[in-house]
Parts: sequence; structure tokens; C-alpha cells
Amino acid sequence: MEYSITLPTFQKTITLRELLETQWLVPRKVRHFLRTRKNVWCNHQPIKFHEMVHANDMITLRIEEDDYNYQTVKAGSKENIEVLYEDEHLIVVNKASGVKTHPNQPDETATLLNDLSAYLGKKNERPYVVHRLDKETSGAILFAKSPLVLPILGRLLEEKKIYRNYQAIVWGKLTQDCTIDKRIGRDRHDKRKRIISERQGKTAITYVKVHQVYKQTSEVYCSLATGRTHQIRVHLASIGHPVVGDPLYQNKEEKRLALHAYKIKFLHPFTQEQIEVIAKPGLW
Repeated sequence: MEYSITLPTFQKTITLRELLETQWLVPRKVRHFLRTRKNVWCNHQPIKFHEMVHANDMITLRIEEDDYNYQTVKAGSKENIEVLYEDEHLIVVNKASGVKTHPNQPDETATLLNDLSAYLGKKNERPYVVHRLDKETSGAILFAKSPLVLPILGRLLEEKKIYRNYQAIVWGKLTQDCTIDKRIGRDRHDKRKRIISERQGKTAITYVKVHQVYKQTSEVYCSLATGRTHQIRVHLASIGHPVVGDPLYQNKEEKRLALHAYKIKFLHPFTQEQIEVIAKPGLW
């Protein structure tokens, strides 16, 4: 697989090594293969790691597919895919509520990854999972389209450089913005659930901004400083304002969980372009 990337006009002159390591965040293993196999070109000419690259240069990388373990999934229905943003390296789609992000069994075909495999398969491309959304949560979700960009996006996610914002409807009148800083751990009695556990839990911080207060509910927007499982749901329930329709953390029955991944924002790892993708607000 070959990938050609044209450096932006504002690119500083740096070595190829600096470009791959510090700007593009290419993992060490991949850099090693690129260097030893001489699988890098600049403007169609071989280039060594100590040589300089400049604005508007075209960098071509050849990635050997055998170096990566790709778990093949069965094709689903490409008609289910709503694309919010797409380029040759990555794709953001709008996940429906009630759909799993990826299969847990080889014979599953009704997950978002199955459907996206069908959509990208027509272009001989593959999706790679960068992050996940709970089955009940709708909204914007990011996938890589190559094994080259997958670990780069993963590292950006770990370094909190991919900003995600969530819309939620919660029970009760929440009138003030707040920061919820409570450690989250596993529930020993129910493996599906998470609980507030100051002794054994992991650090979890959620920023909550109140958008509108209704008669019995409030509409809020949440952003995360950490990314724990069920973090928003557990944190909001812990302050007495569980998400409407939450089957795990409140008792009232509703048609669906009122939690929606509203926005994803990040710097594109190759073009350095600011990418901001918004999924239309959830409908409940």
C-alpha cells in the first residue's frame, strides 16, 4: 500500500525523521520498516531520514500490509452509513442509537464496522477502529482508513488532542455548569456497569455545560478530560441527574438513551488542517 501526502504550504523545513516522528507521530516500528526497506520517497525520489523536507513536497510511503494484523469482518449494509467527513486517510460517520460499534463475534454483521466495511469495500478500502461509542449512544465516530494513520490517531486520542463533545438530556433541573471529578471503577456485582469508586477507580473528569432547562429535564453538553467507559452516564447519575433513557443508571423507561456524540475536532495529522465535524443534534 502506498500513500502520497503533499506537505502544506506553511510546513517548516525539517528532516524526514522529524516529520515522521514528531509531526506525524508515526510509531517507531513503522518508522523502522520505512527506513530499513527504503520505502520513502520525496517528489518521486528516494530520501534518507536525515535529509530535509520542505513545504509542498510530496512524501510517498509504502506500507507492507503483512506487517499489520487486520481482522476481516463480514460486510453489512453500506446504505446504513451516513458520512460526516471523509478523505483518503480517515472517515467520520454518524452512528445510530442501538447499533454496536464493532462485532464481538466473527459471524456478526449488524454493527457499524460491518456496514462501514461494505461502504469502503467498494473503493478497496478498509475501516480501522480508533475509538468506540456505547451501543445506545448515537453520533459522530472516527475511523482510520489505513494501518498507517490508525496508530497516529490513536496517539492523538491518548494525548487528548481529539476533542469530543456530547449532547445529553438529563432528568431534573440542572441550573449551573459544573466539573465532575470522581474516580470510576467496575461494578463487582454487574460486569456491564461502572460505579464511582474513590478507592479503586481510575481518574475521570467530565465538564458539563447547561444549555437549556425544561420542566422535568435539562439539556447539557459534556466534554471529557478522560475517556472511561460510561463516564458521562456514571458521572451525571452520581450528581442526581441521570441521562434520560439510560437502561443501566436510572429506572424510568424511555425509548432510547438521550446521549449523542455531537462534535469531533482535531488537527489532521498530515495536512495540519483543523477538522471540525458536527453530527446534527439528537432527536428524542
